[in-house]
Amino acid sequence: MPLWVWIVDSIGVLLLLVLLYGLSLVIRRRWITRNGGTFELSHRARSGATDEWRKAGRGWALGLGRYSGGRLEFFRIFSLALRPHHVVERGDLTYDGQREPVGTEAHSLYAGHVIVCCHSSTSEFELAMTPEAVTGFLSWLEAAPPGRGLRAH
Repeated sequence: MPLWVWIVDSIGVLLLLVLLYGLSLVIRRRWITRNGGTFELSHRARSGATDEWRKAGRGWALGLGRYSGGRLEFFRIFSLALRPHHVVERGDLTYDGQREPVGTEAHSLYAGHVIVCCHSSTSEFELAMTPEAVTGFLSWLEAAPPGRGLRAH
């Protein structure tokens, strides 16, 4: 078989794989959003981060957030995993405040998102979401059973 046939076949296989990947992402997103309660959410772990690292906008993972009872689940946007990448229990979550994106951080996130600083018993992290989603997030935190409501630092 001539070399050009191998090249055309290889390009065709690559295009098919890219198409299947894109289709898989669409199906996965539909599966994640099937019960509602989802919103655009970005996540960044803060442990050991320097201020320069933060100003550079590094470490953000774009994705979707989903409320599932007393849990907030984070799914990476370009992953094919059906399980959440990060899960936080409402009773273990503390809201530390919010801030606007700084420097190139604004280009690392979805447009119009604000950053919510939080921590749990095991880690510190930041979430980026729309101001409307922050209102829903704070309401979700306040809706915890008695004695486990919103804890602000």
